Amino acid sequence: MLSRETRARGWSYNEVMTGKIVTPGRPQPGEYSQYYEKYIALVASTDILGALEAQRLVMSQLLGARSEREGNFRYAPDKWTVKEVIGHLADSERIFAYRALRFARGDQTPLSGFEQDDYVKGGGFSERTLVDLAEEFAEVRGASIALFSGLDAAAWQKRGVANKNEITVRALAYIIAGHDLHHRRVLEEKYLPAIPRA
Repeated sequence: MLSRETRARGWSYNEVMTGKIVTPGRPQPGEYSQYYEKYIALVASTDILGALEAQRLVMSQLLGARSEREGNFRYAPDKWTVKEVIGHLADSERIFAYRALRFARGDQTPLSGFEQDDYVKGGGFSERTLVDLAEEFAEVRGASIALFSGLDAAAWQKRGVANKNEITVRALAYIIAGHDLHHRRVLEEKYLPAIPRA
C-alpha cells in the first residue's frame, strides 16, 4: 500500500515498487474483443498495478469476515457458491495472466479459450475451506502483480490471439481487474445480503 506522502507526489504503485516509470495507459477499442468491454469499463484507475493491489486488499478483507457456512452459500440453485466464485476468480486470473506472459514475451502462438463452468466443476472448491481459497486468490493476485510490474513499455503494447480474438497485454491486465470488480459486486449485492443469519 502506498503512503500518503507517496500518493501526494503522484507516484504510482509501479513506480514505487519497481523503480520503473511505466504507465501503460488504458486499453483502447481494438485492443480486445468487445465482450471484455464490460470488465474494462469497470476499472476507473489509470494506475492498473495500484488497482490490482488495492483489490487484493479489499478481497482479503471481504473474505476474512466470512464463515465456512457463508462460503458454501449460493443465492439460487443454479448459481455458484461463494467458494466457487473465489475459485473461478483465481482460475480465470491465472489464465489471463498466462496469456499476458506469453504475449509479453513475444509468443505469437494462438491460445484457446476455456469453459468457466467446466473449470468450476473440476475445481473441487467445495472441498476446500474459504480461508484456503482466499489465501490462494491473494497469492495468484500477487503473482499477477509481480508479472505486470516487470514489464517495460513495449511489452504492455504487445498483442496475441486468445480464443480467436486479438488482445494486448495491457487489456489483459484491465480485464483481470474488471473481472474481479464484476464478481465482487455480485458477491456484495446478491450473495452477502441474502445469506440467512445463523
